[in-house]
Amino acid sequence: MNWDQIKGQWKQFKGKAREQWGDLTDDDLDKIEGNREQLEGSIQERYGKTKEQARDEVDKWMKDHS
Repeated sequence: MNWDQIKGQWKQFKGKAREQWGDLTDDDLDKIEGNREQLEGSIQERYGKTKEQARDEVDKWMKDHS
């Protein structure tokens, strides 16, 4: 699965993202609207991760849900 597919089905993936990153609020996920860079930025901010760590987490999450 690629990011365009996730973006197109963001409403379905919001719940999965919430399970993975429980510190992200529903408002956070609504603002992200399937934008990968915003998701990575929110993960960095909430969890104190580096950009690379956040990118790696999103990559792994995508693989787990494809």
